[in-house]
Amino acid sequence: MSAPRVALFVTCLVDLIRPRIGFAALRALEAAGCEVIVPYAQTCCGQPALNSGDRATAADLARRNIAMLDGYDQVVVPSGSCGATIRAHYPEILADDPEWLPRAEELAGRTWEILAYLDEVRGWRPDTALDATAVYHDSCSGLRELGVKRQPRRLLAGVEGLTLKPLDGEETCCGFGGTFCVKYPAISDAITTEKAAAIEASEADLLLAGDLGCLMNMAGKLHRRGARTRAFHTIELLAGMGDGPAIGEEA
Repeated sequence: MSAPRVALFVTCLVDLIRPRIGFAALRALEAAGCEVIVPYAQTCCGQPALNSGDRATAADLARRNIAMLDGYDQVVVPSGSCGATIRAHYPEILADDPEWLPRAEELAGRTWEILAYLDEVRGWRPDTALDATAVYHDSCSGLRELGVKRQPRRLLAGVEGLTLKPLDGEETCCGFGGTFCVKYPAISDAITTEKAAAIEASEADLLLAGDLGCLMNMAGKLHRRGARTRAFHTIELLAGMGDGPAIGEEA
């Protein structure tokens, strides 16, 4: 059976802020038997425009990405929010466009958040070890729009030496919400403060999640509070890259 041709949709934040997540995703997908291509022409999924009510720009970006991602067996995204934009919202954005709606629905059917893809589609398990305790935050889009809940926990159970601890309010928003934290900073800060307090109370070594935006938000608050918990994207640990600098620690 030939390896599936997988397009890795890197996302803007990973590209600009934390490229090592992209390299970790590439490593894990190749370990899972995939032929991975990073399309050179990829750009924003359109989520910020959609969140801000600019549906015309979101639709333009959707059409561009649909055309760019044509021909791959699957499209895999290391972000629940960007993955949900393609999978759940492209068909909504283009619902009144008879030319592009079928293509949006076809793309949605082969687009996956990376942790769900590795677990459900490839049946992959990591071959790595890390002696640490961790808590997991369920990001809103991944959890509520894509049903990503059990998959990361099943994958993390394969990391030798890692103990996953319960987190109070693990399904509660971290306060980031894309443009929400810019529009409503005081509300966002109050939510993030509660989340940081719960993380500290767990006494875990690591904070894990599947969305870099959420992780940046929580890691920043934890750092300002002087907490010792370090934040990583889950795919970094699964790919054996959990011993490097945590989010916010890069030089």
